[in-house]
Amino acid sequence: MSIKFCNQCGHSVKYRIPEGDDKPRAKCQSCDFIQYENPKIVNACIVEHEGKILLGKRTIEPRKGCWNVPAGFMENGEATRTGAIREVKEEVLADLKNVTLFGVYNIIQRNQVHVYFRGQLAHNHYGAGAETSEAKFFAPEHIPWDELAFPVGITALERYIKEMKTGDFSIKEEDIIIDYDLLKQYDMP
Repeated sequence: MSIKFCNQCGHSVKYRIPEGDDKPRAKCQSCDFIQYENPKIVNACIVEHEGKILLGKRTIEPRKGCWNVPAGFMENGEATRTGAIREVKEEVLADLKNVTLFGVYNIIQRNQVHVYFRGQLAHNHYGAGAETSEAKFFAPEHIPWDELAFPVGITALERYIKEMKTGDFSIKEEDIIIDYDLLKQYDMP
C-alpha cells in the first residue's frame, strides 16, 4: 500500500474496504475519491535474425550490466504491440517486421503483466540505444544465461528456443512465481 495522497485534491488518504468491494483501497479523507492500484504492463519482443536472438546489455537499474530481451513499461496511449516495437527501437535501434504475440506472463508478486511478442529484423541494422551499452545477436547455444536480467525473460527465451527448433510457435499465458531466495543470491530486487 503506497498511495499517501489523493490525486484529485491532494489530501491524505486512508486504506479502507469500500462498500461493495473486497480489497483495501486508497480513499481520500476529504473528497472521498477512491484510487485504484492496478498492475503495470511490460512489453517485450524477442527479435530473431538468421537463427540468432538479439539481446541488449542494460545500462540502468535494476540489473544494470545484465543482458535482456528488449522490454519496458507500456506508455499511456499505446497498444501492447506498438509498445514492444517502440522498446526494440529505443533499446537496440532495430526496426521490426512480422511482429506477433508470443506469450503473456503474469508476475503476481510484482503486480506486473509482461506481454511478449516475437519479431524479425526489418533491416540489417541494430545497435546500443539509450538504455543499453551493447546490442548483440546470440546463437541459442551461446546465450549468456547466467547474465540474463530477469526470470521472466529466461522463461520466455527457453520456450522460444524450444519452439524455434520446430518452427511451431504457440501463444501461451503463464504465471511466473518469484523465488526470492534465488533472487537474493543474484542481488536481484
